Amino acid sequence: MKTVIVCVSVSHGNTRRVADSIAGVLGARVVSPEDADPAELAAADLVGFGSGVFHGRLHRRLTGFAGGLPGGTGGRAFVFATSGLPEFRPAPFARPLVRLLEGKGFAVEGAFSCRAFDTWAPFRLVGGIRRNRPGPDDLAAARAFAERLRDGRPGRA
Repeated sequence: MKTVIVCVSVSHGNTRRVADSIAGVLGARVVSPEDADPAELAAADLVGFGSGVFHGRLHRRLTGFAGGLPGGTGGRAFVFATSGLPEFRPAPFARPLVRLLEGKGFAVEGAFSCRAFDTWAPFRLVGGIRRNRPGPDDLAAARAFAERLRDGRPGRA
């Protein structure tokens, strides 16, 4: 199965560690939006899209890239995120990107998120929050999510 993961990891490498854990299970190549080739995504069996969360949203480099994909790009996809703060379940971090990708023809089969070290403005004053995250349990959960995708058992983690 050919898999590509488009990842934006800008602050502490949190999202990249999650992307690498997922990629290890799926045999995927991890690329930045700037290095992603839309033709390669269209030819892939599965495409992942992930970033950290900034002000309750996925990074604009990722959403801008996804928004620029041609319609009908479609195929199987998944979304993942890392955040210092917990997700508000009625409005998941991934929902806007999932809707955007579905509008491009992707069948989004699952979403994953976990806590991560965060030094956003107010948290910087106390040295950050979630210092040891994502930790071994988070990365194991990311691998389990990837195994479900690989085995055709999509879902939310």
